[in-house]
Amino acid sequence: MKLTRASSYAIHALAFMGTQKSTKPVASHHIAQARGIPERFLLKVLKPLVAARVLHSIKGPNGGYRLAKAPNEISLLEVLEAVDGPIRGQASYTEFSNGLDKRLEQICNQAADQVRKQFGKVRISELLGKN
Repeated sequence: MKLTRASSYAIHALAFMGTQKSTKPVASHHIAQARGIPERFLLKVLKPLVAARVLHSIKGPNGGYRLAKAPNEISLLEVLEAVDGPIRGQASYTEFSNGLDKRLEQICNQAADQVRKQFGKVRISELLGKN
């Protein structure tokens, strides 16, 4: 399994916010600079996290982003699916479908279910070393 660059950046951004002592919003340029992420791309990554209610976005001169929940309440699955969409198993179909494609689809769906369960167990706090 390979994480997309967008989901990797999202995890890094959330981890950075999870280490902040203050509850004040963190400006996107601070996150980008601290984690070496291009700010324009980071903004695109943070938007779906706000929509998924993983982050709060605060407008204005002292605005920025802050976690909507504690790091131990945010699962890796929430983050990945907010940024990249649902994790699904997909098998490519051939023009010579003979039942093999259906079986491959079932196996891919089972594998995706296992991946979803595993990502659902992992919390952002665990990635920070805080359980």
